[in-house]
Amino acid sequence: MSHIARHPELAAQFVSDGARTEWHDQALWFVRKKRDQMAHALPEWELLREKASQIKHHTMSHLDQYLLQFETKAIERGAQIHWARNAEEHNTIVLGILQEHHVTRLVKSKSMLTEECHLNPFLERHGIEVVDTDLGERIVQLKGEPPSHIVLPAIHLKKEEVGVVFHQHLGTDQGASDPNYLTEAARKHLREKFMAAQAGLSGVNFAVAETGGVVVCTNEGNADLGTSLPPLHIACMGIEKLVPRLEDLGLFLRLLARSATGQPITSYTSHFHGPRPGGELHIVLVDNGRSDLLGDPSHRRSLHCIRCGACINTCPVYRRSGGYSYHATIPGPIGSTLGPSRNMQDYYDLPYACSLCGSCTDICPVQINLDEQLLGWRHRIVAHRLLPWRKRLLMKLLSWTFRNTWMYVLAGKVARWTVPWMPRFLIYNPLNAWGKGREIPRMPKHSFREMYRKRIRK
Repeated sequence: MSHIARHPELAAQFVSDGARTEWHDQALWFVRKKRDQMAHALPEWELLREKASQIKHHTMSHLDQYLLQFETKAIERGAQIHWARNAEEHNTIVLGILQEHHVTRLVKSKSMLTEECHLNPFLERHGIEVVDTDLGERIVQLKGEPPSHIVLPAIHLKKEEVGVVFHQHLGTDQGASDPNYLTEAARKHLREKFMAAQAGLSGVNFAVAETGGVVVCTNEGNADLGTSLPPLHIACMGIEKLVPRLEDLGLFLRLLARSATGQPITSYTSHFHGPRPGGELHIVLVDNGRSDLLGDPSHRRSLHCIRCGACINTCPVYRRSGGYSYHATIPGPIGSTLGPSRNMQDYYDLPYACSLCGSCTDICPVQINLDEQLLGWRHRIVAHRLLPWRKRLLMKLLSWTFRNTWMYVLAGKVARWTVPWMPRFLIYNPLNAWGKGREIPRMPKHSFREMYRKRIRK
């Protein structure tokens, strides 16, 4: 069985570049602060979060009914509906639609669902050129990498690195790193791709059961160009993206942009109700494990996620370890919850990439209890004996120590007596993974118990 690189070793690669780690941390914290400013500007912010959580809970509790309602209304408006049980069916359906229309050139706006299903390489193997038109997505696509963030796909790259990529693939001046120059080069390059495209594919931010319409939110307008110039539009959505009524949509739009990028609203909020005149609209509804998650009472609230990325921006672990350390399509706290739900054996390490600080839960616009879910996954992972034996043994020793007062007191005394005098190589060496990124705090001369006894005697 091939070795799967786990979060600790992947994170070690990222933090080996201290300057990048610091820059990455500060860039994401800047976005987090913008979100806070927007949230504090709305006195009703917490009320909006509570209402959104209630709507999501209601929708997931009646998901079968709303999906059928959405299908009926979408068909009435001229859309064609396809159902996919898993990623393989999704990819096959999309390929079949494209082949039926003899499409060889496809432009695509950002869609984490298609990343989840690995659609791009699948279509490319069948001779179809796929061009991601979101600027960040296009940058990482040219580099041959997946997105490192669900909203900011190229947040891990500096402008100088983008300049190198554009010089190699778009022919920009060598060494150029001016953002305006690079953006203009990307605009020219993508405009040619838009004009030559035979079909456009988009993700879906929200789908409205009442109207049968889908909504796509962007800041670059690429989804509008990609779906309005070609006659064929394919919209791919996870079944959890539904909201019941059109009036519910305004609530989620207020929460989404503020939580994602600190904006009052995205620059473009595009509504698609049926195909354009003379064109076709195909909507692919994808399960891919979502029904199984819906049947899990402990973790079904993760289906409430609106993919704003706020939990990622605030997470101290993600900010300092980078998106690729999660070896999953969706990184950060929400990804660490969704990963084990899909394959516990492959992603058992992700719930431990968490300090359990609770910041993700505090900031989530739909009040997903992410810290509780991550702790719950740890319980399950231990129960399935997926942790390495060294960690299991260490946890048992610590548990025994904490449950026996005399052993706890003795361990504290031994540590205070010995650690200050131990040579560093005995603590910080390749055999001690804990010491790679940590320093033992300065040992106090007396324990709390000893100090308390002295105070009582006085």
